[in-house]
Amino acid sequence: MERVGNAIARELGRFGPATGMAPLLEVWSSAVGAEIARHAWPARLARDGTLHVHARDSIWAFELTARADEIRARLGAVAPRRIAFSPGPLPESVEDKLEPARRRPPKPTAEHLAKAESLVRVIRDEDLRKVVANAIAASFSSADNDRSFC
Repeated sequence: MERVGNAIARELGRFGPATGMAPLLEVWSSAVGAEIARHAWPARLARDGTLHVHARDSIWAFELTARADEIRARLGAVAPRRIAFSPGPLPESVEDKLEPARRRPPKPTAEHLAKAESLVRVIRDEDLRKVVANAIAASFSSADNDRSFC
């Protein structure tokens, strides 16, 4: 099976000066870190050697412009002469599609529900007791979730 990087290099090679994009794309995520890579992605390499990077919004573009020298240093040998950040479209990633699913809290188990009900049995108001029991059970299930700090 052929590596994806080779296919990217071949396709980008058809665009002339943009051939320098393949090495940049290969190292971008690891060089800038996952957080920046989710919010900014290289768009094109200009003839003068400026790397134009699309950012999620103007706030990200402003912040990253202030950090352009740091980012160039992180890119090492493949660093362009200059980096320009501006708001623009980002590639759709699988991680973006999965993000809402990651934030859904886990469902409480029967054990969580039983524990919660034992704690709220002193509450006289039935509706309030159910609401508080559900909140406690949800809290128990979130505590068992190993992704609680994502």
